[in-house]
Amino acid sequence: MLGKNRKRSVVGLDIGSSALKVVELKEVRGGFELLHIGHQNLQPDIIVDGHIIDLNYVSDCIGRIWIDYGIKTTQVATSLSGHAVIVKKITLPTMSEEELDEQIHWEAEQYIPFDINDVNLYHEITGHDSSGQNMDVLLVACKRDKIAQFTQVISQAGKQPVVVDVDAFALQNAYEANYNPSPNQTVALLDIGASVMTINVVRGATSIFARDISAGGNQYTDLLQKELNLTFDQAESLKRGGDGDSGATVEQAAPAIQSVSEMLGLEIQRTLDFFRSTAVDSPSIDRMLIAGGSSKVGHLTEYLSEKFQMPVERFDSFRSIRFDHKRFDEEYLRELSPNMAVAVGLGVRVAEVTK
Repeated sequence: MLGKNRKRSVVGLDIGSSALKVVELKEVRGGFELLHIGHQNLQPDIIVDGHIIDLNYVSDCIGRIWIDYGIKTTQVATSLSGHAVIVKKITLPTMSEEELDEQIHWEAEQYIPFDINDVNLYHEITGHDSSGQNMDVLLVACKRDKIAQFTQVISQAGKQPVVVDVDAFALQNAYEANYNPSPNQTVALLDIGASVMTINVVRGATSIFARDISAGGNQYTDLLQKELNLTFDQAESLKRGGDGDSGATVEQAAPAIQSVSEMLGLEIQRTLDFFRSTAVDSPSIDRMLIAGGSSKVGHLTEYLSEKFQMPVERFDSFRSIRFDHKRFDEEYLRELSPNMAVAVGLGVRVAEVTK
């Protein structure tokens, strides 16, 4: 009623294993403006290995976060990660888009470890070799039951799921919206969540390698609970530099925190080694940006910078996002910023969702 091609608003909803994160953006000249932001912790073990154990609880939490933060928009973009998502870069003989559409299911069967009838497929031609005889194709597959579960909890909350993305690419969208990437710079984007670590290596604005690893901030919490006899909440506070009213000190926690950081560093090392061994003419990585709640773990960025001999810094999800300083506290946004990268990356999809 308000015009055929009027852009709709969409809320980016990151359903993580430990928290819900929401961001609503408005497209403005030269970028985006923040309309709403919300964060709500989930009970432990409600989402395990990407599987929602209690759909009603998560659905209620989604409804509550809309009410608590005064969000009116009902259209939602969300994303998935973990074992149910497969991202592959494959090389095929050059063909037309129409020919590729006809052949992609047969080609995908060689790379997807699931029944091809049980997945949703997406593909995109990303480039050609110098001879023009071969082309690179990005292939993404996700199990349909995983998509159905996430869209169900959104619909149950009275919202309309309109986009289902992949965490790695939502993270990349947030990077592009905030960092104006140079076409010749290669950056490793990491989102270290509670149970899954997403890695996306991008050159300029092109993803050249993406993978999810089943490791994350829960390892810190679990080890601190075990070593120092803490509750979950106490360990969560302590790993971010507080004492959690536990009587334990940051110094006492340091050995456990360091051991988990070393484990995560080893997983990152293995992943990047695999990338270098499989990519043709793989470029050297210029820097690393770390998002996710676990990016706030004490000395993690310094440890990774020393280990990989490159600049490592925390991801700033609002680096180039405009906001009303009267409505949003700058310190609050700075504190939440690393946690919100995927939600921001989903929020920028407002530019693509039209009537």
